[in-house]
Amino acid sequence: MDRRADVVVVGGGSTGCGVVRDLARRGLEAVLVEKGNLTHGTTGRMHGLLHSGGRYAVSDRKSARECIEENRVLRDIAAHCVEETGGMFVKRPEDSEEYFREKLAGCRACDIPVEVIDGAEARRREPYLARDVEKAIVLPDAAIDPFRLCVANAADAREHGARIETHAPVTDVLVEDGDVVGVEVEHDAGPGKRVHREPGTTEEIRARHVVNATGAWAGRVGEMAGVDVAVRPSKGVMTVMNTRQVDTVINRCRPKGDADIVVPHETACILGTTDEEVDDPEDYPEEEWEVDLVIETLSELIPALKDARTLRSFWGVRPLYEPPGTGTEDPTDITRDYFLLDHADRDDLPGMTTIVGGKLTTYRLMAEAISDHVCETLGHEATCDTAEAPLPGSESPARMRELMDEFGLRSPVARRSGQRLGSRADDVLSEVDPNPVVCECEGVTRAEVRDAIDESGTDLNAVRLRTRASMGNCQGGFCAHRIAAELAGEYPEPVVRDAEDELYQERWKGQRHALWGRQLSQAMLNHLLHATTMNRDGDPATLDREVDFDAFDAGAGASGPNESGAADTAATDGGRAANDAGADGGEHGDR
Repeated sequence: MDRRADVVVVGGGSTGCGVVRDLARRGLEAVLVEKGNLTHGTTGRMHGLLHSGGRYAVSDRKSARECIEENRVLRDIAAHCVEETGGMFVKRPEDSEEYFREKLAGCRACDIPVEVIDGAEARRREPYLARDVEKAIVLPDAAIDPFRLCVANAADAREHGARIETHAPVTDVLVEDGDVVGVEVEHDAGPGKRVHREPGTTEEIRARHVVNATGAWAGRVGEMAGVDVAVRPSKGVMTVMNTRQVDTVINRCRPKGDADIVVPHETACILGTTDEEVDDPEDYPEEEWEVDLVIETLSELIPALKDARTLRSFWGVRPLYEPPGTGTEDPTDITRDYFLLDHADRDDLPGMTTIVGGKLTTYRLMAEAISDHVCETLGHEATCDTAEAPLPGSESPARMRELMDEFGLRSPVARRSGQRLGSRADDVLSEVDPNPVVCECEGVTRAEVRDAIDESGTDLNAVRLRTRASMGNCQGGFCAHRIAAELAGEYPEPVVRDAEDELYQERWKGQRHALWGRQLSQAMLNHLLHATTMNRDGDPATLDREVDFDAFDAGAGASGPNESGAADTAATDGGRAANDAGADGGEHGDR
Protein backbone atom coordinates (compact mmCIF):
# COMPACT_ATOMS: atom_id res chain seq x y z
CA MET A 1 0.00 0.00 0.00
CA ASP A 2 1.49 3.31 -1.13
CA ARG A 3 -1.02 6.06 -0.31
CA ARG A 4 -4.52 6.46 1.03
CA ALA A 5 -7.13 9.09 0.30
CA ASP A 6 -10.81 9.63 0.83
CA VAL A 7 -11.58 9.65 -2.89
CA VAL A 8 -9.71 8.91 -6.11
CA VAL A 9 -11.15 10.58 -9.21
CA VAL A 10 -10.15 8.90 -12.47
CA GLY A 11 -10.23 11.24 -15.47
CA GLY A 12 -8.90 14.76 -15.96
CA GLY A 13 -11.55 16.20 -18.25
CA SER A 14 -14.08 18.83 -17.28
CA THR A 15 -16.17 16.45 -15.16
CA GLY A 16 -13.21 14.91 -13.32
CA CYS A 17 -11.64 18.31 -12.65
CA GLY A 18 -15.02 19.59 -11.44
CA VAL A 19 -15.47 16.61 -9.13
CA VAL A 20 -12.02 16.86 -7.54
CA ARG A 21 -12.52 20.59 -6.99
CA ASP A 22 -15.92 20.06 -5.38
CA LEU A 23 -14.72 17.26 -3.11
CA ALA A 24 -11.60 19.17 -2.04
CA ARG A 25 -13.63 22.27 -1.21
CA ARG A 26 -15.87 20.07 0.96
CA GLY A 27 -12.86 18.98 2.99
CA LEU A 28 -12.27 15.49 1.61
CA GLU A 29 -8.79 14.26 0.77
CA ALA A 30 -9.04 13.77 -2.98
CA VAL A 31 -6.64 12.61 -5.70
CA LEU A 32 -7.18 13.04 -9.43
CA VAL A 33 -5.37 10.73 -11.86
CA GLU A 34 -5.28 11.29 -15.62
CA LYS A 35 -3.42 9.24 -18.21
CA GLY A 36 -2.32 12.27 -20.23
CA ASN A 37 -2.54 16.00 -19.73
CA LEU A 38 -5.68 17.54 -18.33
CA THR A 39 -8.32 17.60 -21.13
CA HIS A 40 -6.54 14.66 -22.81
CA GLY A 41 -9.84 13.08 -23.86
CA THR A 42 -13.16 14.49 -25.01
CA THR A 43 -12.89 17.84 -23.21
CA GLY A 44 -9.78 18.82 -25.17
CA ARG A 45 -11.46 17.90 -28.45
CA MET A 46 -14.67 19.90 -28.45
CA HIS A 47 -15.74 23.01 -30.32
CA GLY A 48 -15.73 25.34 -27.32
CA LEU A 49 -19.46 26.09 -27.16
CA LEU A 50 -20.97 27.25 -23.89
CA HIS A 51 -24.54 26.15 -24.52
CA SER A 52 -27.48 28.43 -23.89
CA GLY A 53 -29.72 25.37 -24.10
CA GLY A 54 -31.09 26.33 -27.51
CA ARG A 55 -29.76 23.20 -29.21
CA TYR A 56 -31.88 21.03 -26.90
CA ALA A 57 -34.97 23.22 -26.54
CA VAL A 58 -37.05 21.03 -28.86
CA SER A 59 -35.77 17.52 -28.19
CA ASP A 60 -34.60 17.60 -24.54
CA ARG A 61 -35.97 20.44 -22.45
CA LYS A 62 -34.50 19.07 -19.21
CA SER A 63 -31.00 19.41 -20.70
CA ALA A 64 -31.90 22.82 -22.15
CA ARG A 65 -32.90 24.14 -18.71
CA GLU A 66 -29.72 22.77 -17.14
CA CYS A 67 -27.64 24.43 -19.86
CA ILE A 68 -29.09 27.92 -19.43
CA GLU A 69 -28.74 27.69 -15.65
CA GLU A 70 -25.11 26.56 -15.84
CA ASN A 71 -24.42 29.05 -18.62
CA ARG A 72 -25.21 31.82 -16.14
CA VAL A 73 -23.17 30.19 -13.38
CA LEU A 74 -20.05 29.81 -15.54
CA ARG A 75 -20.20 33.40 -16.74
CA ASP A 76 -19.85 34.36 -13.07
CA ILE A 77 -17.39 31.81 -11.67
CA ALA A 78 -15.26 31.32 -14.81
CA ALA A 79 -15.36 34.76 -16.41
CA HIS A 80 -11.77 34.55 -17.65
CA CYS A 81 -12.62 31.36 -19.56
CA VAL A 82 -15.74 32.69 -21.32
CA GLU A 83 -16.12 34.98 -24.33
CA GLU A 84 -19.63 36.36 -24.54
CA THR A 85 -20.11 35.99 -28.27
CA GLY A 86 -23.86 35.48 -28.28
CA GLY A 87 -25.47 33.02 -30.66
CA MET A 88 -27.93 32.73 -33.53
CA PHE A 89 -30.06 29.92 -34.92
CA VAL A 90 -30.40 30.95 -38.57
CA LYS A 91 -33.01 29.80 -41.07
CA ARG A 92 -32.42 29.33 -44.78
CA PRO A 93 -35.27 29.03 -47.34
CA GLU A 94 -35.15 25.22 -47.36
CA ASP A 95 -35.33 24.99 -43.55
CA SER A 96 -38.66 24.23 -41.91
CA GLU A 97 -40.76 27.16 -40.71
CA GLU A 98 -42.56 24.81 -38.33
CA TYR A 99 -39.27 23.76 -36.74
CA PHE A 100 -38.23 27.41 -36.39
CA ARG A 101 -41.44 28.07 -34.44
CA GLU A 102 -40.87 24.94 -32.31
CA LYS A 103 -37.33 26.09 -31.52
CA LEU A 104 -38.56 29.52 -30.50
CA ALA A 105 -41.36 28.11 -28.34
CA GLY A 106 -38.99 25.61 -26.73
CA CYS A 107 -36.47 28.29 -25.82
CA ARG A 108 -39.17 30.41 -24.22
CA ALA A 109 -40.54 27.41 -22.31
CA CYS A 110 -37.04 26.78 -20.92
CA ASP A 111 -36.54 30.44 -19.87
CA ILE A 112 -33.83 30.99 -22.47
CA PRO A 113 -33.78 34.70 -23.44
CA VAL A 114 -34.46 34.96 -27.17
CA GLU A 115 -34.97 37.59 -29.85
CA VAL A 116 -36.17 37.06 -33.44
CA ILE A 117 -34.47 39.17 -36.11
CA ASP A 118 -34.92 39.22 -39.88
CA GLY A 119 -32.27 38.29 -42.41
CA ALA A 120 -31.18 41.85 -43.01
CA GLU A 121 -30.51 42.44 -39.33
CA ALA A 122 -28.73 39.09 -39.04
CA ARG A 123 -26.41 40.12 -41.89
CA ARG A 124 -25.89 43.53 -40.36
CA ARG A 125 -24.60 41.81 -37.22
CA GLU A 126 -22.70 39.13 -39.16
CA PRO A 127 -21.92 40.41 -42.69
CA TYR A 128 -20.57 37.08 -43.97
CA LEU A 129 -23.89 35.25 -43.51
CA ALA A 130 -25.46 34.00 -46.75
CA ARG A 131 -27.69 36.48 -48.57
CA ASP A 132 -30.64 34.08 -48.48
CA VAL A 133 -30.74 33.68 -44.69
CA GLU A 134 -34.34 34.61 -43.91
CA LYS A 135 -34.29 35.18 -40.15
CA ALA A 136 -32.64 34.11 -36.92
CA ILE A 137 -33.25 33.44 -33.25
CA VAL A 138 -30.72 35.32 -31.10
CA LEU A 139 -29.84 33.73 -27.75
CA PRO A 140 -27.00 33.73 -25.15
CA ASP A 141 -24.61 31.10 -26.50
CA ALA A 142 -20.94 31.81 -25.75
CA ALA A 143 -17.46 30.45 -26.36
CA ILE A 144 -15.51 28.82 -23.53
CA ASP A 145 -11.88 27.71 -23.31
CA PRO A 146 -11.98 24.11 -22.02
CA PHE A 147 -8.25 24.01 -21.32
CA ARG A 148 -8.25 27.12 -19.17
CA LEU A 149 -11.40 25.92 -17.41
CA CYS A 150 -9.98 22.53 -16.43
CA VAL A 151 -6.64 23.96 -15.32
CA ALA A 152 -8.46 26.48 -13.12
CA ASN A 153 -10.59 23.76 -11.53
CA ALA A 154 -7.52 21.61 -10.86
CA ALA A 155 -5.61 24.59 -9.44
CA ASP A 156 -8.45 25.38 -7.04
CA ALA A 157 -8.66 21.74 -6.00
CA ARG A 158 -4.94 21.69 -5.27
CA GLU A 159 -5.21 24.89 -3.24
CA HIS A 160 -7.75 23.03 -1.10
CA GLY A 161 -5.50 20.03 -0.52
CA ALA A 162 -6.12 17.79 -3.54
CA ARG A 163 -3.37 15.95 -5.35
CA ILE A 164 -3.40 16.19 -9.16
CA GLU A 165 -1.51 13.47 -11.06
CA THR A 166 -1.25 13.72 -14.85
CA HIS A 167 0.56 11.21 -17.07
CA ALA A 168 -0.61 8.50 -14.68
CA PRO A 169 -2.83 5.97 -16.48
CA VAL A 170 -4.85 3.57 -14.34
CA THR A 171 -3.65 0.02 -14.90
CA ASP A 172 -6.00 -1.68 -12.44
CA VAL A 173 -8.97 -1.05 -10.18
CA LEU A 174 -8.27 -2.66 -6.82
CA VAL A 175 -11.08 -4.92 -5.61
CA GLU A 176 -10.81 -6.74 -2.28
CA ASP A 177 -13.52 -8.82 -0.60
CA GLY A 178 -16.10 -7.49 -3.04
CA ASP A 179 -15.29 -3.80 -2.48
CA VAL A 180 -13.37 -1.31 -4.62
CA VAL A 181 -10.51 -0.05 -2.47
CA GLY A 182 -8.49 2.06 -4.87
CA VAL A 183 -6.56 2.07 -8.14
CA GLU A 184 -3.13 1.20 -9.45
CA VAL A 185 -1.46 3.77 -11.69
CA GLU A 186 1.73 3.84 -13.71
CA HIS A 187 3.68 7.07 -13.88
CA ASP A 188 4.79 7.51 -17.49
CA ALA A 189 5.88 11.14 -17.72
CA GLY A 190 9.31 11.87 -19.14
CA PRO A 191 12.20 13.74 -17.51
CA GLY A 192 11.36 17.19 -16.27
CA LYS A 193 7.60 16.72 -16.16
CA ARG A 194 5.88 17.45 -12.89
CA VAL A 195 5.13 14.06 -11.29
CA HIS A 196 5.41 12.64 -7.80
CA ARG A 197 7.14 9.44 -8.86
CA GLU A 198 9.87 8.33 -11.26
CA PRO A 199 8.67 7.44 -14.76
CA GLY A 200 7.82 3.77 -15.17
CA THR A 201 7.01 3.19 -11.51
CA THR A 202 3.62 1.94 -10.37
CA GLU A 203 1.68 3.14 -7.38
CA GLU A 204 -1.33 1.90 -5.49
CA ILE A 205 -3.60 4.72 -4.38
CA ARG A 206 -6.04 3.34 -1.85
CA ALA A 207 -9.23 5.21 -1.16
CA ARG A 208 -12.59 4.96 0.53
CA HIS A 209 -14.26 5.62 -2.81
CA VAL A 210 -13.36 5.73 -6.52
CA VAL A 211 -15.10 7.99 -9.02
CA ASN A 212 -14.92 6.88 -12.66
CA ALA A 213 -15.15 10.14 -14.64
CA THR A 214 -13.37 8.96 -17.77
CA GLY A 215 -16.16 9.72 -20.25
CA ALA A 216 -15.86 7.61 -23.40
CA TRP A 217 -13.30 5.44 -21.59
CA ALA A 218 -15.65 4.68 -18.67
CA GLY A 219 -16.34 1.20 -19.99
CA ARG A 220 -12.65 0.32 -19.86
CA VAL A 221 -12.32 1.40 -16.24
CA GLY A 222 -15.54 -0.49 -15.48
CA GLU A 223 -14.03 -3.65 -16.99
CA MET A 224 -11.06 -3.38 -14.64
CA ALA A 225 -13.52 -3.51 -11.75
CA GLY A 226 -15.59 -6.28 -13.33
CA VAL A 227 -18.69 -4.22 -14.16
CA ASP A 228 -20.30 -3.24 -17.44
CA VAL A 229 -20.72 0.42 -18.36
CA ALA A 230 -22.55 0.66 -21.69
CA VAL A 231 -20.85 3.68 -23.20
CA ARG A 232 -21.41 4.15 -26.93
CA PRO A 233 -18.56 6.34 -28.18
CA SER A 234 -19.49 8.62 -31.06
CA LYS A 235 -16.82 10.50 -33.01
CA GLY A 236 -17.19 13.96 -34.46
CA VAL A 237 -14.81 16.14 -36.47
CA MET A 238 -14.00 19.78 -35.79
CA THR A 239 -12.22 21.91 -38.37
CA VAL A 240 -10.32 25.07 -37.45
CA MET A 241 -10.29 28.04 -39.84
CA ASN A 242 -7.51 30.63 -39.90
CA THR A 243 -9.64 33.67 -39.00
CA ARG A 244 -12.96 34.52 -37.38
CA GLN A 245 -15.39 34.66 -40.28
CA VAL A 246 -18.07 35.37 -37.66
CA ASP A 247 -17.97 36.77 -34.13
CA THR A 248 -21.22 35.09 -33.07
CA VAL A 249 -21.92 31.38 -32.58
CA ILE A 250 -23.89 30.41 -35.70
CA ASN A 251 -26.23 27.40 -35.56
CA ARG A 252 -28.34 26.01 -38.39
CA CYS A 253 -32.00 26.06 -37.34
CA ARG A 254 -33.02 22.58 -38.35
CA PRO A 255 -33.43 19.19 -36.64
CA LYS A 256 -30.40 17.09 -35.74
CA GLY A 257 -27.78 16.71 -38.43
CA ASP A 258 -24.11 16.99 -39.27
CA ALA A 259 -22.22 20.23 -39.88
CA ASP A 260 -24.56 22.71 -38.24
CA ILE A 261 -22.45 24.99 -36.02
CA VAL A 262 -19.63 27.56 -36.24
CA VAL A 263 -18.02 28.71 -32.99
CA PRO A 264 -15.71 31.76 -32.98
CA HIS A 265 -12.91 30.95 -30.59
CA GLU A 266 -9.94 33.17 -29.80
CA THR A 267 -8.33 33.98 -33.20
CA ALA A 268 -10.15 31.31 -35.22
CA CYS A 269 -13.49 29.71 -36.00
CA ILE A 270 -14.22 26.07 -35.25
CA LEU A 271 -16.62 24.24 -37.55
CA GLY A 272 -18.52 21.18 -36.40
CA THR A 273 -19.44 18.44 -36.43
CA THR A 274 -20.25 14.87 -37.45
CA ASP A 275 -21.72 12.01 -35.43
CA GLU A 276 -20.42 8.52 -36.19
CA GLU A 277 -20.53 5.67 -33.69
CA VAL A 278 -17.18 3.94 -33.12
CA ASP A 279 -16.11 0.83 -31.23
CA ASP A 280 -12.93 2.19 -29.66
CA PRO A 281 -12.50 5.75 -28.32
CA GLU A 282 -8.81 5.71 -29.26
CA ASP A 283 -8.74 3.77 -32.53
CA TYR A 284 -11.06 5.01 -35.26
CA PRO A 285 -10.66 6.37 -38.80
CA GLU A 286 -10.15 10.09 -39.30
CA GLU A 287 -11.69 10.45 -42.72
CA GLU A 288 -11.29 13.20 -45.30
CA TRP A 289 -14.96 13.17 -46.25
CA GLU A 290 -15.87 14.39 -42.77
CA VAL A 291 -13.69 17.47 -43.17
CA ASP A 292 -15.12 18.12 -46.62
CA LEU A 293 -18.67 17.72 -45.30
CA VAL A 294 -18.42 20.34 -42.54
CA ILE A 295 -16.74 22.91 -44.79
CA GLU A 296 -19.08 22.41 -47.73
CA THR A 297 -22.27 22.25 -45.67
CA LEU A 298 -21.46 25.22 -43.46
CA SER A 299 -20.50 27.23 -46.55
CA GLU A 300 -24.25 27.31 -47.23
CA LEU A 301 -24.52 29.54 -44.15
CA ILE A 302 -21.21 31.38 -44.50
CA PRO A 303 -20.04 31.33 -48.14
CA ALA A 304 -16.61 32.76 -47.25
CA LEU A 305 -15.73 29.39 -45.71
CA LYS A 306 -15.37 27.92 -49.21
CA ASP A 307 -12.20 29.91 -49.79
CA ALA A 308 -10.92 30.27 -46.23
CA ARG A 309 -7.68 28.65 -45.10
CA THR A 310 -8.13 25.54 -43.00
CA LEU A 311 -5.53 25.28 -40.23
CA ARG A 312 -6.19 21.82 -38.86
CA SER A 313 -8.86 19.27 -38.06
CA PHE A 314 -9.34 17.15 -34.98
CA TRP A 315 -11.76 14.51 -33.83
CA GLY A 316 -13.43 14.10 -30.47
CA VAL A 317 -15.38 11.18 -29.03
CA ARG A 318 -18.64 11.82 -27.19
CA PRO A 319 -19.23 9.75 -24.04
CA LEU A 320 -22.82 8.81 -24.92
CA TYR A 321 -24.52 6.45 -22.51
CA GLU A 322 -27.41 4.22 -23.43
CA PRO A 323 -29.38 2.97 -20.43
CA PRO A 324 -30.08 -0.79 -20.61
CA GLY A 325 -33.14 -1.67 -22.66
CA THR A 326 -33.34 1.43 -24.86
CA GLY A 327 -31.81 -0.14 -27.98
CA THR A 328 -31.32 3.10 -29.92
CA GLU A 329 -29.75 2.56 -33.35
CA ASP A 330 -28.87 6.14 -34.28
CA PRO A 331 -26.27 7.78 -31.98
CA THR A 332 -27.91 11.16 -32.58
CA ASP A 333 -31.01 9.79 -30.83
CA ILE A 334 -29.11 8.95 -27.64
CA THR A 335 -29.79 11.48 -24.90
CA ARG A 336 -27.10 14.01 -24.03
CA ASP A 337 -28.18 13.86 -20.39
CA TYR A 338 -25.80 12.57 -17.74
CA PHE A 339 -26.13 9.43 -15.63
CA LEU A 340 -24.76 8.61 -12.20
CA LEU A 341 -24.14 4.86 -11.86
CA ASP A 342 -23.95 3.69 -8.25
CA HIS A 343 -22.15 0.37 -8.57
CA ALA A 344 -22.99 -0.63 -5.00
CA ASP A 345 -26.69 -0.49 -5.83
CA ARG A 346 -26.49 -1.52 -9.49
CA ASP A 347 -23.75 -4.19 -9.43
CA ASP A 348 -23.35 -5.06 -5.75
CA LEU A 349 -19.86 -3.52 -5.89
CA PRO A 350 -19.43 -0.90 -3.17
CA GLY A 351 -16.67 1.67 -3.38
CA MET A 352 -17.08 2.99 -6.94
CA THR A 353 -19.38 5.36 -8.80
CA THR A 354 -19.34 6.15 -12.52
CA ILE A 355 -20.65 9.30 -14.19
CA VAL A 356 -21.25 9.26 -17.95
CA GLY A 357 -22.90 11.39 -20.61
CA GLY A 358 -23.52 15.09 -20.27
CA LYS A 359 -21.83 18.14 -21.76
CA LEU A 360 -19.06 20.50 -20.79
CA THR A 361 -21.63 23.23 -20.11
CA THR A 362 -23.12 21.13 -17.31
CA TYR A 363 -19.83 19.79 -15.93
CA ARG A 364 -20.18 21.69 -12.63
CA LEU A 365 -23.72 20.44 -12.10
CA MET A 366 -22.59 16.89 -12.80
CA ALA A 367 -19.71 17.30 -10.36
CA GLU A 368 -22.08 18.58 -7.69
CA ALA A 369 -24.39 15.59 -8.16
CA ILE A 370 -21.63 13.01 -7.87
CA SER A 371 -19.97 14.84 -4.96
CA ASP A 372 -23.29 14.87 -3.12
CA HIS A 373 -23.51 11.13 -3.69
CA VAL A 374 -19.95 10.46 -2.54
CA CYS A 375 -20.38 12.57 0.60
CA GLU A 376 -23.60 10.74 1.45
CA THR A 377 -21.92 7.38 0.87
CA LEU A 378 -18.97 8.29 3.10
CA GLY A 379 -21.13 9.94 5.77
CA HIS A 380 -19.39 13.27 5.22
CA GLU A 381 -21.55 16.30 5.86
CA ALA A 382 -20.59 19.30 3.72
CA THR A 383 -22.36 21.53 1.26
CA CYS A 384 -21.42 22.50 -2.28
CA ASP A 385 -20.24 26.05 -2.94
CA THR A 386 -18.89 25.70 -6.48
CA ALA A 387 -21.79 27.65 -8.01
CA GLU A 388 -20.73 30.74 -6.06
CA ALA A 389 -16.97 30.40 -5.52
CA PRO A 390 -15.03 31.87 -8.47
CA LEU A 391 -12.26 29.90 -10.09
CA PRO A 392 -8.66 31.15 -9.85
CA GLY A 393 -8.37 33.93 -12.41
CA SER A 394 -12.04 34.93 -12.15
CA GLU A 395 -12.16 36.15 -8.57
CA SER A 396 -13.30 39.64 -9.52
CA PRO A 397 -14.37 40.83 -12.98
CA ALA A 398 -14.00 44.41 -11.72
CA ARG A 399 -10.43 43.66 -10.62
CA MET A 400 -9.74 42.15 -14.05
CA ARG A 401 -10.70 45.44 -15.66
CA GLU A 402 -8.55 47.39 -13.18
CA LEU A 403 -5.55 45.24 -14.07
CA MET A 404 -6.08 46.01 -17.73
CA ASP A 405 -5.60 49.68 -16.88
CA GLU A 406 -2.73 49.17 -14.41
CA PHE A 407 -0.66 47.20 -16.90
CA GLY A 408 -1.70 49.21 -19.92
CA LEU A 409 -3.32 46.10 -21.36
CA ARG A 410 -5.02 47.93 -24.19
CA SER A 411 -2.85 46.84 -27.09
CA PRO A 412 -4.20 43.70 -28.82
CA VAL A 413 -1.34 41.50 -27.57
CA ALA A 414 -1.31 42.78 -23.99
CA ARG A 415 -5.07 42.67 -23.73
CA ARG A 416 -5.13 39.01 -24.74
CA SER A 417 -2.63 38.20 -21.98
CA GLY A 418 -4.91 39.92 -19.51
CA GLN A 419 -7.96 38.07 -20.77
CA ARG A 420 -6.24 34.70 -20.44
CA LEU A 421 -4.80 35.37 -16.99
CA GLY A 422 -7.79 37.23 -15.57
CA SER A 423 -7.22 38.33 -12.00
CA ARG A 424 -3.83 36.53 -12.01
CA ALA A 425 -2.42 39.08 -14.45
CA ASP A 426 -0.83 41.17 -11.69
CA ASP A 427 1.13 38.25 -10.24
CA VAL A 428 2.22 36.75 -13.55
CA LEU A 429 3.06 39.78 -15.68
CA SER A 430 5.04 41.55 -12.97
CA GLU A 431 7.48 38.63 -12.64
CA VAL A 432 9.26 38.97 -15.99
CA ASP A 433 10.98 42.06 -17.38
CA PRO A 434 11.45 42.42 -20.28
CA ASN A 435 8.40 40.48 -21.38
CA PRO A 436 8.57 39.95 -25.15
CA VAL A 437 5.97 38.09 -27.19
CA VAL A 438 6.98 34.46 -27.72
CA CYS A 439 4.01 33.39 -29.88
CA GLU A 440 2.85 36.16 -32.21
CA CYS A 441 -0.22 34.36 -33.57
CA GLU A 442 -1.83 34.06 -30.14
CA GLY A 443 -0.07 37.00 -28.48
CA VAL A 444 1.53 34.87 -25.74
CA THR A 445 4.29 36.52 -23.74
CA ARG A 446 7.37 35.13 -22.02
CA ALA A 447 5.79 35.72 -18.60
CA GLU A 448 2.84 33.47 -19.45
CA VAL A 449 5.09 30.74 -20.82
CA ARG A 450 7.33 30.78 -17.77
CA ASP A 451 4.33 30.74 -15.46
CA ALA A 452 3.05 27.64 -17.26
CA ILE A 453 6.49 26.00 -17.16
CA ASP A 454 6.52 26.48 -13.40
CA GLU A 455 3.40 24.28 -13.31
CA SER A 456 4.19 21.84 -16.12
CA GLY A 457 7.96 21.45 -16.27
CA THR A 458 9.13 20.37 -19.71
CA ASP A 459 5.69 19.25 -20.84
CA LEU A 460 5.28 21.90 -23.50
CA ASN A 461 1.92 20.55 -24.58
CA ALA A 462 0.70 21.30 -21.07
CA VAL A 463 2.21 24.79 -21.50
CA ARG A 464 0.28 25.07 -24.76
CA LEU A 465 -3.00 24.18 -23.06
CA ARG A 466 -2.41 26.80 -20.37
CA THR A 467 -1.36 29.62 -22.72
CA ARG A 468 -2.50 28.79 -26.30
CA ALA A 469 1.09 29.23 -27.46
CA SER A 470 1.59 27.46 -30.85
CA MET A 471 -2.18 27.15 -31.45
CA GLY A 472 -2.38 29.97 -34.02
CA ASN A 473 -1.91 30.23 -37.76
CA CYS A 474 1.70 29.00 -37.88
CA GLN A 475 0.86 25.94 -35.74
CA GLY A 476 4.19 26.16 -33.94
CA GLY A 477 6.35 26.79 -37.00
CA PHE A 478 7.53 30.20 -35.80
CA CYS A 479 7.30 29.72 -32.05
CA ALA A 480 7.88 26.10 -30.96
CA HIS A 481 11.62 26.67 -30.70
CA ARG A 482 11.10 29.94 -28.82
CA ILE A 483 8.85 28.23 -26.30
CA ALA A 484 11.40 25.44 -25.85
CA ALA A 485 14.15 28.03 -25.38
CA GLU A 486 12.47 29.11 -22.15
CA LEU A 487 13.45 25.70 -20.72
CA ALA A 488 17.13 26.03 -21.58
CA GLY A 489 18.30 27.67 -18.37
CA GLU A 490 16.83 24.95 -16.15
CA TYR A 491 17.00 21.70 -18.14
CA PRO A 492 19.77 19.92 -20.10
CA GLU A 493 19.85 20.26 -23.87
CA PRO A 494 18.56 16.73 -24.74
CA VAL A 495 15.52 17.25 -22.53
CA VAL A 496 14.79 20.61 -24.18
CA ARG A 497 15.14 19.08 -27.64
CA ASP A 498 12.74 16.26 -26.78
CA ALA A 499 10.25 18.73 -25.34
CA GLU A 500 10.30 20.79 -28.53
CA ASP A 501 9.92 17.69 -30.70
CA GLU A 502 6.92 16.54 -28.67
CA LEU A 503 5.20 19.91 -29.03
CA TYR A 504 6.01 20.20 -32.73
CA GLN A 505 4.76 16.69 -33.55
CA GLU A 506 1.52 17.31 -31.64
CA ARG A 507 0.92 20.44 -33.72
CA TRP A 508 1.69 18.52 -36.92
CA LYS A 509 -0.89 15.79 -36.32
CA GLY A 510 -3.87 18.09 -36.71
CA GLN A 511 -2.62 19.51 -40.01
CA ARG A 512 -2.66 16.20 -41.85
CA HIS A 513 -6.22 16.79 -43.08
CA ALA A 514 -5.65 20.41 -44.10
CA LEU A 515 -2.85 20.07 -46.63
CA TRP A 516 -4.13 21.98 -49.63
CA GLY A 517 -3.70 25.49 -51.00
CA ARG A 518 -2.04 28.02 -48.73
CA GLN A 519 -2.05 25.70 -45.70
CA LEU A 520 0.11 23.26 -47.65
CA SER A 521 2.46 26.17 -48.31
CA GLN A 522 2.47 27.00 -44.58
CA ALA A 523 3.27 23.40 -43.68
CA MET A 524 6.15 23.35 -46.15
CA LEU A 525 7.45 26.65 -44.81
CA ASN A 526 7.41 25.19 -41.30
CA HIS A 527 9.34 22.20 -42.61
CA LEU A 528 11.94 24.45 -44.22
CA LEU A 529 12.35 26.46 -41.03
CA HIS A 530 12.76 23.48 -38.73
CA ALA A 531 14.16 20.66 -40.80
CA THR A 532 16.36 22.70 -43.14
CA THR A 533 17.22 26.11 -41.68
CA MET A 534 17.63 24.69 -38.19
CA ASN A 535 19.08 21.44 -39.58
CA ARG A 536 16.68 19.41 -37.46
CA ASP A 537 16.52 16.58 -40.00
CA GLY A 538 20.29 16.31 -40.29
CA ASP A 539 21.44 17.24 -36.80
CA PRO A 540 23.49 14.33 -35.38
CA ALA A 541 21.95 14.99 -31.98
CA THR A 542 18.51 14.08 -33.34
CA LEU A 543 19.28 11.20 -35.70
CA ASP A 544 18.63 8.52 -33.08
CA ARG A 545 15.21 9.88 -32.15
CA GLU A 546 11.83 9.41 -33.78
CA VAL A 547 11.23 12.88 -35.16
CA ASP A 548 8.86 12.52 -38.10
CA PHE A 549 10.18 15.18 -40.51
CA ASP A 550 9.60 12.76 -43.40
CA ALA A 551 5.90 13.43 -42.94
CA PHE A 552 6.38 16.93 -44.34
CA ASP A 553 8.20 15.60 -47.40
CA ALA A 554 5.15 13.45 -48.12
CA GLY A 555 3.14 16.65 -48.48
CA ALA A 556 -0.56 16.07 -49.02
CA GLY A 557 -0.11 12.58 -50.37
CA ALA A 558 0.61 10.45 -47.32
CA SER A 559 0.98 12.14 -43.99
CA GLY A 560 2.41 11.52 -40.56
CA PRO A 561 1.36 9.20 -37.77
CA ASN A 562 -2.16 9.45 -36.45
CA GLU A 563 -3.23 9.39 -32.81
CA SER A 564 -2.57 5.66 -32.51
CA GLY A 565 0.79 5.85 -34.30
CA ALA A 566 -0.43 4.14 -37.47
CA ALA A 567 0.29 5.63 -40.88
CA ASP A 568 -2.44 7.82 -42.30
CA THR A 569 -2.89 7.94 -46.06
CA ALA A 570 -5.48 10.66 -46.59
CA ALA A 571 -4.61 12.19 -49.96
CA THR A 572 -5.49 15.42 -51.62
CA ASP A 573 -7.99 14.47 -54.33
CA GLY A 574 -8.10 15.64 -57.92
CA GLY A 575 -11.03 17.96 -57.35
CA ARG A 576 -9.23 19.79 -54.57
CA ALA A 577 -6.08 20.05 -56.70
CA ALA A 578 -8.10 21.48 -59.56
CA ASN A 579 -9.66 23.99 -57.19
CA ASP A 580 -6.22 25.07 -56.03
CA ALA A 581 -5.03 25.42 -59.62
CA GLY A 582 -7.77 27.95 -60.25
CA ALA A 583 -7.32 29.86 -57.00
CA ASP A 584 -6.58 33.55 -57.33
CA GLY A 585 -3.75 33.48 -54.80
CA GLY A 586 -5.45 35.92 -52.42
CA GLU A 587 -5.82 35.58 -48.67
CA HIS A 588 -8.67 33.07 -49.02
CA GLY A 589 -7.94 31.69 -52.48
CA ASP A 590 -6.62 28.36 -51.31
CA ARG A 591 -9.30 25.73 -51.43
